[in-house]
Amino acid sequence: MIDKFLSDQQDPKAVEKVYTRLVDLLTTGEEIIYIATQKKPLVNILSDCVALTNKRVLFFTPANLGLSIKFIDFVWKDIVNVVIKEEIIGAIFSVTTTNGGEMGVDYLPKVQARKLYQYAQERKEEEREARRQRDLEEKRAESGSFNFDTRANQTAPEPQHVVSTLSVQEPQKDELTEKLKKLKTLFDNGLISQEEYNAKKLELLSDL
Repeated sequence: MIDKFLSDQQDPKAVEKVYTRLVDLLTTGEEIIYIATQKKPLVNILSDCVALTNKRVLFFTPANLGLSIKFIDFVWKDIVNVVIKEEIIGAIFSVTTTNGGEMGVDYLPKVQARKLYQYAQERKEEEREARRQRDLEEKRAESGSFNFDTRANQTAPEPQHVVSTLSVQEPQKDELTEKLKKLKTLFDNGLISQEEYNAKKLELLSDL
């Protein structure tokens, strides 16, 4: 089953662990496109991995000394930029989202990073076309239901609970945003590695 994801010298054990976890996460109509595995220069016992499906990008990080695996995912419609940066040893693959979020994996074999970039660009192009079609449909729907929307706005009372709900949720969201900004600053200044940045970010987001 996993043989097709081992064509570019991926770590078989890492691919098997990610694949086993990934098949349980797939939604209806979702298919795995590619899996890339980190290859550190000295010790490569616990490898980070990146998986692409036709619906999202998933970053996997081993936890509890490899006994479990954490992940964070981004759907294609929320991804605004995909970047690979080739270094002397391996390459870094990263994505940026519409809300400014960023996630990446370093020490990827260059051939795997290039494949990730190629497939990601293809998916982004398909998503752009799908978004264009959705926008056209929304504009048609708006032009056809203008009078209905106007009446709805006049008769539908505004929910009274919205203000109180936001007042409770915003401080938590602001606090998380500040922590993520500080973490990104540490990473940008070279004070923590890509791996440490990914692990801490997963820890913060898992508290939501």
